[in-house]
Amino acid sequence: MTLGPFNPGGEPSILLYWQWPRPVEPQIERIRAAQPQIELRVAFTAEEAQSQVGDVEILVAVPGPNPTLVRQGKNLRWVHSPSAGATSRDGTMQPELLDPNLIYTTSKGNGAIPIAEHTLMLILMLARRAAELLQWQRDHHWGSPAFPELHGQTLGLIGLGNIGLEVARRARGFGMRTLAVRRTGETSAAVDEVWPLARLHDLLAEADFVVVTLPITTATQGMLGEAEFRAMKPTAFYVCVSRGAVAQEAVLLRALQEGWIAGAGLDTHAQTPLPADSPFWDLDNVIVTPHSGASSEHTQDRSIAIFCENLGRYIRGEPLHNVVDKEHGY
Repeated sequence: MTLGPFNPGGEPSILLYWQWPRPVEPQIERIRAAQPQIELRVAFTAEEAQSQVGDVEILVAVPGPNPTLVRQGKNLRWVHSPSAGATSRDGTMQPELLDPNLIYTTSKGNGAIPIAEHTLMLILMLARRAAELLQWQRDHHWGSPAFPELHGQTLGLIGLGNIGLEVARRARGFGMRTLAVRRTGETSAAVDEVWPLARLHDLLAEADFVVVTLPITTATQGMLGEAEFRAMKPTAFYVCVSRGAVAQEAVLLRALQEGWIAGAGLDTHAQTPLPADSPFWDLDNVIVTPHSGASSEHTQDRSIAIFCENLGRYIRGEPLHNVVDKEHGY
């Protein structure tokens, strides 16, 4: 056994608890190829995982940590999630993961590229009224539409992590002005201007497209309410590709129905899957996609690459990447 950053070297034991329907064999081989000396156990059911977790040092739980399993892992030093988020849907972190002696990492950044591409797809669909054009096609109607250009318009990012930076880079390629607010207010060369969160309403008032890339935490849950949506221009569009619960959905629905804002592209919602009777499905000014922004054949590969890089760092006693800040929840 190794204690990672406290005692480099050794042969750590790892439990890979795999609950996805996708094939696991390529992931097993990548982990073993990265560190052949490790002891790697694999479980596909809760019973198999519980019978093996008692004495392992590292837990990789796919799609995310199970609180019962973490409690039973008496020798656990490190838990890794292949997802980008660190919290539950309500924005809180599992109490078991708050143990100060337990390292908790995520695969933050694994889906930033496809999500950014998905974001620009939604922006283009909204700007060029794709739903209307598709209806014209079904009706065999040859119209004469007029569309705005993205060039010269303002993109406002709420959150500037991995996803926000990738969105900003692509928006610049369209000639858009890019603004962002972030908790730290730290600037970035990828964005024209970065403001602290205290200037959120300034961003909302200026942006033609407001894009939410924030994680869901106790601080961000429901942070966008009536005051925020009324601060947006009536010609502006709202796009959410991170966590739907950042917005108060009842207020967002009113904003869309009553014309406070022009429309929305929603890849995420407070409740997933979106209930079949949700009014969001039937709004003409809304594009709904099924939380598919990160869908790519490369997203899972990046998750395993992030873990393998960290595994090497752990064995060498070096600081790990993507360690969760348990105070802020990401």
